[in-house]
Amino acid sequence: MRPQRPVHEAAQDAARRVLPSGVGLDSEAVRRRMVQRLEQAGIRCEPVLQAMAQVPRHQFVDSALAAQAYQTISKPSVVARMLSLLHAGARARELGHLGKALEIGTGCGYQAAVLCLLARQVVSIERLAPLHEQARQRLDPWRAQRLLLIWADGRLGHGPSAPYDSIVAAAGGDEVPGAWLEQLAVGGRLVAPVQSDPHGGHMLLVVDRHEGGFTRAYHEPVHFVPLKSGAQ
Repeated sequence: MRPQRPVHEAAQDAARRVLPSGVGLDSEAVRRRMVQRLEQAGIRCEPVLQAMAQVPRHQFVDSALAAQAYQTISKPSVVARMLSLLHAGARARELGHLGKALEIGTGCGYQAAVLCLLARQVVSIERLAPLHEQARQRLDPWRAQRLLLIWADGRLGHGPSAPYDSIVAAAGGDEVPGAWLEQLAVGGRLVAPVQSDPHGGHMLLVVDRHEGGFTRAYHEPVHFVPLKSGAQ
C-alpha cells in the first residue's frame, strides 16, 4: 500500500487540477499581487498568505449564481484577517495548524478551500441548498482530503464531529449561538462577526475557550450577511 501523502500536498495538487470557470479568470500572478496587498494591509500570518496564494479564488463564483454567491464570498482581506486570528489561538499555536475546523456558511466554497490548506479536517455547513450544491462541485477535488460539506442549519453547528479546535463564521447575529461554544474544544478559538448596531453593522468577535470558561475580545467592524436559522 502506498503511504498517504500529507494533506497539504494533496490539496495543493487539487488546486492545480480544478478546471477554470467562473467570473473573471485570474492567474498565479494575480494571486501574488493579492497577497502583496494583504501584506501591505498588515496581514503577517505566513500560513494564511501561502494558502491564499494557492487557491484560485475566481473558480468559486459561477455566473449562474453570481449575485447570490457574491453576497457570501468575503473580501480577501476579511478572509485573511479572520483566518489569521484563528491561527493566533492557543490550540493552533500548539499544533502549528488549525486542527479540526468548523466553518459556518460555506457560501461559494472559497474559504473552505483555504481552510483545507490550514487545517487537518474541515467541516463546513451551508443552509442554502443552491450554494451548498454549487460548493460541492467547486470543492470536489478537496472533499477527498478530509473536507465534509453539510447542508443544514449552521446555528446548530455539527455535534457529531465536535469538538473543534477552530470555528469561523461567515454570517453574524446578535450573539454567538450556544451550540458553537459547546462544540469548541478547550484551547480552541472561535472567530465570528456579531451585530454591533440595529442597522446591520458587525464587529469581529474572538472567543477563546479555557478550562475555566471563555474569554471574548472585540476587534474591527466588518459587514456580513445576517445569521439565519433553518436550511432551505
